[in-house]
Amino acid sequence: MRAKKYYWTLAVVYMAYLTHGIQAIILSQNKASFFTQWGYTDKTLGAAAVAAVISYTGLAKFLTVWICGELSDKIGRKLMIVIGGCMYAVAFIGLYFTTSFAVACVCGFLLGAATSFYDGSCYPAAQESWTKSPSTALILIKGFISISGIAYPLLVVGFTQAGNWKLGVIIPIIMSFVIIALALIAPYSYDEELKARKKDPAKKAEYEKQMAENKHALDSDALKAEARFVQKPSKIVVIGCALYGFIAMATMYSAQQFISAFGKTYIGMQDMAAASLTSIYTAGSLIAVVIWGVLMAKLRWRTLKILLIDLIGSVIGYAIVVTIHVPAMVYLSTFLIGFFAAGGALQCGVSLMQEMHPGNKGRNLGIYYTFMGLASYIIPLIQKQLITGMGEAQASLTNLLINLVMALVGLAFMIVLTFNYKKWFGVSVLSKKAEDE
Repeated sequence: MRAKKYYWTLAVVYMAYLTHGIQAIILSQNKASFFTQWGYTDKTLGAAAVAAVISYTGLAKFLTVWICGELSDKIGRKLMIVIGGCMYAVAFIGLYFTTSFAVACVCGFLLGAATSFYDGSCYPAAQESWTKSPSTALILIKGFISISGIAYPLLVVGFTQAGNWKLGVIIPIIMSFVIIALALIAPYSYDEELKARKKDPAKKAEYEKQMAENKHALDSDALKAEARFVQKPSKIVVIGCALYGFIAMATMYSAQQFISAFGKTYIGMQDMAAASLTSIYTAGSLIAVVIWGVLMAKLRWRTLKILLIDLIGSVIGYAIVVTIHVPAMVYLSTFLIGFFAAGGALQCGVSLMQEMHPGNKGRNLGIYYTFMGLASYIIPLIQKQLITGMGEAQASLTNLLINLVMALVGLAFMIVLTFNYKKWFGVSVLSKKAEDE
């Protein structure tokens, strides 16, 4: 751990992602309240309008996620977080007051862009502040997102039943201003180094030397990773890994956004029971992060083995939810989907892409996250068309069927990789990772 002064930096990061956990579901959880405020009286058209606003959030992520990673290294972490916090505050305030669907779309876009500003700055800031265990710093980000995902849906129902649903919007507004205030006073090691390099030519020269040495080290790591290949996978495999990023994001994002609507409109659950589905889904993902982390760290399971299990579990979860329409089985399948589809499958996909295509990690990450952003834009648009064409209840079921198909496609891809893994690396997927891998 670094100096205690960087506790403030970690507080900023975790508050940002506690707020992000609310941002990710605020539109879907307050759906009826929002579209009523925007002037929609027809529930089907209103639900489609909410899906459209969510798609603008995904569009902004798609357009900005790669850029923000580059920008963070240029201007520093503090300014990026402050900008992200200001965007969040403006967007949440806009959603609180606006009666215009068009303005709501702008707010949705701002929320997506703000999330990219957070991702580009908070992830490296957490690692730079907790140098003793940077992976732990990142795992805690997922934990704070999950806390919001578990608690917020239940709060929304309580606020709505109490006749003041807008409390659910006031909370992230206040949190956004707290983030801005904390971000302004918190220290950032990277920003301090950046400022020192600008003032001192000698330090700038030393930094450039270190970067050259780091690049050499990265090149050595890439050569070492390349040396693991008995036979190098084709470019089609790398493309498949990027497409898996789309599948993983699509199935995770759509389940998170629309599982409560399925429970309420198709199964006929009461508001609190339907909202609890999102909480159960998130709890499943949080438990999975802990379990998979232990298995990969202590038992040295290979990434592909985890992904193969994840896809099998996802298929089972989606198969149950689309065929057995009783509340108990919906609860079970929702937990399974959260555990297997959202419990680190996205992050494992990044690791798999790096393994299959070692070298330029930044480029791999940019490609993968771009496909993820594309999914978060396209899936709500599809949902909007489904709702408009067949009504919300049938659309929610169809959405889960689409997820089942995508999970099957992902599983087929992982099976192909599993059968070819020994040909490429000379070892079985089921074997433990060697200490030097």
